[in-house]
Amino acid sequence: MVKKPLIFFGRTVLATLSMLIVYLVFVSLVSGWNFTKDQFAKFWYFVVTLAIGFGIQVGLYSYLRSMDKNVSTKVVATSGTSSTVAMVSCCAHYLVNVLPVLGTIGVVTLISQYQVQLFWVGLLFNFAGLVYMVSQVKRYSKT
Repeated sequence: MVKKPLIFFGRTVLATLSMLIVYLVFVSLVSGWNFTKDQFAKFWYFVVTLAIGFGIQVGLYSYLRSMDKNVSTKVVATSGTSSTVAMVSCCAHYLVNVLPVLGTIGVVTLISQYQVQLFWVGLLFNFAGLVYMVSQVKRYSKT
């Protein structure tokens, strides 16, 4: 009985740390380490919250799979999509450093101007994914 909570906790921590590492590597490659440190210091509470939300979704999915190996792939697709949208909306403003090369100044201005709002959109999608995953755990727990 103890195995299921350990699966949930272990995979949650692993997914959270993985998301943070991906974030740090992606932003560092696009903008350099100093910019990454500055942005993380400024927005750490958004980034960490998104990573934790993603990690919990992965943990909940692992828990679901431990209850029933035949869990629908729709569960993963929905959760994965919401997490991807959250991460993309969270990190979209870092493309500000790359997009001028592509000649899309209007998009760059728009993204950089609404950086905080994009974080909130990411958190909203992340929360929606969490609500969905919890509902799936409840559904599969009853059967």
